[in-house]
Amino acid sequence: MDINPIEFRGRPALHAAASDGSAFIVSLHGAQLLSWTTADRMERLYLSPRAVFDGQAAIRGGVPICCPQFNQRGMLPKHGFMRNLPWENRGVDPTSGELVLRLRDDAATRKLWPHAFEARLHVGMGAGRLRTTLTLLNVDHAPFSFAAALHTYLRVDDIAQVRLEGLQGAARWDSLRDDRHVETAPALRFDAEFDSVYAAPAKPMRLVQPGGTLEISQSASCSETVVWNPGAALGAKLADMPEDGYRHMLCVEAARIDEQVLLLPGAQWQGWQQLRVL
Repeated sequence: MDINPIEFRGRPALHAAASDGSAFIVSLHGAQLLSWTTADRMERLYLSPRAVFDGQAAIRGGVPICCPQFNQRGMLPKHGFMRNLPWENRGVDPTSGELVLRLRDDAATRKLWPHAFEARLHVGMGAGRLRTTLTLLNVDHAPFSFAAALHTYLRVDDIAQVRLEGLQGAARWDSLRDDRHVETAPALRFDAEFDSVYAAPAKPMRLVQPGGTLEISQSASCSETVVWNPGAALGAKLADMPEDGYRHMLCVEAARIDEQVLLLPGAQWQGWQQLRVL
């Protein structure tokens, strides 16, 4: 994998290219994946053309890292602070061949969250495959708890022609209706705003659309799967997304939300999501 520093919309980023023509781009701001193109040059992630790249605001699209808090479930800024800080390029891991970025606590993070930690993001790419792994290490003298999610925005041609398979039988919390039930549909379809947290399935999910199928899997340490699309009404209110942007994206997120991770001093937690073209 060939890694080169680039500027992306005026901000520092890294471009990784494989011998088969596949590539990804990751921003140093938030260690956020912005693009993944497979050997056929097809873009697999959604990045809003109106995303803000000012080094301060969260970037709309790609794969934001939500940690150490999910959404507004706590006292931290929405989705925590890791997606809004500059990460350090640690190069390619000689064992795994994956790109590694690192974030360590400092005075600014400790004002928000009084813990000593080290976070790492590994990004690995193979033939038609992308794996993103988040690792959190407790380098403090006391345990701490946290939530985490890889908030993946998948690019779709038309949300009306998409179905997501693999969640039938999973416990579901529909956040729009504050309703808990078991999912009965063999495939999810999207014709309005959709925002639900599922118990993660044991087998990979499949995102099926006319242009092809994407397999989505996640580590057992990520006990939930979040599925989100803003729909037309909410999408029109999002300043950093075009009014029709909702038609071209679907978030399928590997997450650890309901039961936070309790991490002891010296211990580490790792969660991953893998995308594979079928």
